[in-house]
Amino acid sequence: MLDYKSIIANKIKAPLETAELISLITETADDSFGDYAFPCFKLARVMHMSPVQIAEKLANEVELDEHIVQVRAVNGYLNFFVNRTELTWEVISDVFAARGSYGNSDIGEGKTVCIDYSSVNICKSFHIGHLSTTAIGSALYKIYSALGYKVVGINHLGDYGTQFGKMIVAFKLWGNRDIAEREGVKELQRLYVKFHQEEPAHPELTEQAREWFSRIEKGDKEAQELFEFFKRITLNEVKTVYERLNVKFDSWNGESFFNDKMAEPLQMLREKGLITESQGAQIVDLSEYGMSPCLLVKSDGSSLYATRDIAAAIWRKREYNFDKCLYVVAYQQNLHFKQFFKVLELAGFDWAKDLVHVAFGMVSLEDGSMSTRKGNVVLLKDVIDKAVAKAGDIIAEKNPDLSDRDKIAEQVGVGAVLFSALENSRIKDIVFSYDRVLNFDGETSPYLQYTYARCNSIIAKAGDYKSGKVAGDYRTLDNPETLRLIKLIGSFPQAVKDAAVKYEPCIISALLIDIAQAFNRFYIEHRVLSDDLAERNARLQVVEVTASVIKRGLALLGIEAPDKM
Repeated sequence: MLDYKSIIANKIKAPLETAELISLITETADDSFGDYAFPCFKLARVMHMSPVQIAEKLANEVELDEHIVQVRAVNGYLNFFVNRTELTWEVISDVFAARGSYGNSDIGEGKTVCIDYSSVNICKSFHIGHLSTTAIGSALYKIYSALGYKVVGINHLGDYGTQFGKMIVAFKLWGNRDIAEREGVKELQRLYVKFHQEEPAHPELTEQAREWFSRIEKGDKEAQELFEFFKRITLNEVKTVYERLNVKFDSWNGESFFNDKMAEPLQMLREKGLITESQGAQIVDLSEYGMSPCLLVKSDGSSLYATRDIAAAIWRKREYNFDKCLYVVAYQQNLHFKQFFKVLELAGFDWAKDLVHVAFGMVSLEDGSMSTRKGNVVLLKDVIDKAVAKAGDIIAEKNPDLSDRDKIAEQVGVGAVLFSALENSRIKDIVFSYDRVLNFDGETSPYLQYTYARCNSIIAKAGDYKSGKVAGDYRTLDNPETLRLIKLIGSFPQAVKDAAVKYEPCIISALLIDIAQAFNRFYIEHRVLSDDLAERNARLQVVEVTASVIKRGLALLGIEAPDKM
C-alpha cells in the first residue's frame, strides 16, 4: 500500500521536519471526515496564529493530485481524503501479491530474538496456569519470525531444586515404575502431593530429600537415573500438548543445564565488588535502586533462581548473540527480573538493556484457583479436551452433515483456548469460561473461524470466479462498509509490527475481530454475487482478501482456520 502519511507530510508546508509531520498524522475515526488528519495545535506557537487559522492557511497551500483528492480545514485540523479507488486497488493487490504471507517483512533481517516461554516444571502438572506464557510466547515466536528475525524459542525447564530429592524419596517409598509409565505425570503428581501430606508428621523425609538432591548434583548414578526417568515421563506428556497447540521450541535447556555455569559469573561479580555477605548469604545490595537485595547464594551454599538466570543470560548472549531476549513470565516475578537485570547492568554488560520481562496476568477457572502441592490443579490437556468436545457438540448442532467434524472440532476447540489468552492485553488476569470462548457470535476465535469459512463458502458459490486475480470495477466498492473493511485490512502489516514492538499479540487479535465485524457488515449491506460481472468480481476480491488476512492473522496466533464449518 502507498505510504499515504509520507505523501501527505510532503504536501504540508509547515515549519516541522518531515519525520515529525508524519508522526502527527493519524487515521480518522470517521471516514466522512476524511482518511487522515493532521492537528495544527503544535504549530500555533511557531506560526503565531490560532490552530484554526493555521489549518485554513495550510489547506489552501496543499496541492492535490491522483493520490490526495481533497483537503478540508476543520476546527484546527487538516483532513485529507485519499483516492479511495486507488486505496482499494493497492490493498487488494498487496494481499494477492503476498500469497498468504501478508504482513511479513524483512525489518528483523540479521537480528536474533530469544524468547523464554512456557518453561514447564518436571514432575509437575502442565496446567491451565501455563496457558498464557505458552500462548503469548508462541505467538511472539511466530510474529517475530514473520518480520524476518531469527527466533530462538527456549523452554527453560524447571528441573533443578530440592523438590527432585522429594520426588525420589516419594517414589522409593510409595512409587512403582510400571504405574508411573502408565499414568505419567498424574502418578508423579500423586507422589509429590503425598510427600507434602506426610512431611509434617515425618520431618526426617525433608532431610532425606536434601540428601537425594545432593546426590543428583554430584552425579550419583541412581539419583541421575531416577531424575532422567521423571524428566522423560514429563516431557513425553507435555510435548503431546505442545503439538496440539502448534507450539515449538529450539532449546530445552533448563535450570540443571546451568548448574556448572554459575561459578564464573559469581566470581566475576565478586571481582567487581558487587557481592557482599549478609547473615552468611551472598547478595548484591540494590537498595540504591529502590530494590531489596538480590540473593545469589544462600547461607548453606545453595544457589537460587537469580544465580541461574544470570548464568543463563550470559550463556545465551554468547551462544546466540541475541538482539533481544524476552522472558514471558507472570507479573508476580516483576521484582526478580528487575533485580537480576540490574545486577547484569552493574556488572558492565551493556546488553542488559536488551533483556525484557514480558509480564502477563494470571489464569483461573470460574470455580477458583489452583495449588500444585494440594493437588487441586486443572490440567491444560483436560481444558483442551473439554473445549474440543464442546466445539464438537456445537458443530454437530449447527452443521450435522459437515465432513471432518472431529478435525474441525479440534481446530475450533484448540483455537478457542489459545485465543482466550491472546484476546486482551497480556497483563490482564483471565477467568476462563468454556461458554464464552466457544461463542460463535462473540469476539472469539470461533467467530473468526466461522467468518473465514463463510468467505470460502461465498467464493465457492461464485463458481467461475478467478481467485487471486486483480480485476473488476473498484468504483463499485466506493461505499462506507467496503472502505472501512479495506482500511482495516490495509492496517494489518503495521499491526504485526506493533505487536512485536509492544510484545502484545492482542493487537492482532483485536484487529482480526474488527475485520470480521466489518466484513459481516459489508456482507449484509451489499450483494456479493451481483448480476453485474464487474461489480461481482470486485466484491468477490474483497471477500477473498478478507479470508486471506483472517487466516494469516490466526496463523500468527497459532490458530488454524478450517475451510468449512
